[in-house]
Amino acid sequence: MAPRANWKGYLKLSLVSCPVALFPAASTSERVSFHLINGETHNRLKQQYVDSVTGDLVDTSERMRGYEIAKGEYVPVTDEELEDVALESTHTIEIEKFVPRSQVDEVYFDSHYYIAPDDKVGEEAFAVIREAMQQRNVVGLARVVLFRRERILMIEPRGKGLMATTLRYDYEVRDEHAYFDEIGEAHVAKEMLDLANHIIDIKKGKFDPATFKDRYQDAVVDLIRAKRAGQPVAAPKQTRPSNVVNLMDALRRSVEAEAKGGKPVAAAPSSKRRAPDKSSKAPGKSTAKKTPAKAAKPAPRKRKAG
Repeated sequence: MAPRANWKGYLKLSLVSCPVALFPAASTSERVSFHLINGETHNRLKQQYVDSVTGDLVDTSERMRGYEIAKGEYVPVTDEELEDVALESTHTIEIEKFVPRSQVDEVYFDSHYYIAPDDKVGEEAFAVIREAMQQRNVVGLARVVLFRRERILMIEPRGKGLMATTLRYDYEVRDEHAYFDEIGEAHVAKEMLDLANHIIDIKKGKFDPATFKDRYQDAVVDLIRAKRAGQPVAAPKQTRPSNVVNLMDALRRSVEAEAKGGKPVAAAPSSKRRAPDKSSKAPGKSTAKKTPAKAAKPAPRKRKAG
């Protein structure tokens, strides 16, 4: 079954337009995830909203959005009022500009979507826009309202369709200088650089996402199965790299290890991720989060409503 479209409307280039649909290019539905339960009864917990002042439970029909303008002071906004803020990009993706793909810094990339024609009549106009971009080797910049927010879109040809990437706004991207300016100017000896380049040459290959297994998800699945079967849970062996005392010696030993078929970069290819056995009713998604590298913490730039 084809995935459900996140958005339907028109793709427009000057006076040429065609009906299109946006589909998410990726899914997290197969990840292992957990519910919150009562530790004593193992019953699932329910989330409830409580008035922070009166302590009363607030029914769904009484909930609404509010923008905080001062401590504890909010401007209420209804769903109807938000719907009335109808921009043209709510229903139309109009390509405003074309730029070389290399000019769009990937730090601005957010989410990816596939764009496909929404009916047979519009396929010819869709193909014209796609092929023109393909021939000129450019990407289109447009806007669209997704989830009640106008997003910038970078549109590029992909196979018989188009791929759209939502871009972050400039104020959302942190300044790299806050993280990199304190890194010292290191002089790299030619012999060290040659050894490092040799290691890179040995490890060179082609990108194939199927060769990377979600090892954390597999470990969580094994944990769930072991607990369900009442078996002891074996903690995986963890090795931590030690601090490099002699960099030249470490590089030389790395070259020797790689030449002898050292530790592989990725695990063996896997055509499918393992999931818990459905018959066991074990959950089937993952909450693993990446630990961000420590760095200076500049205050994020915020926008306040007027």
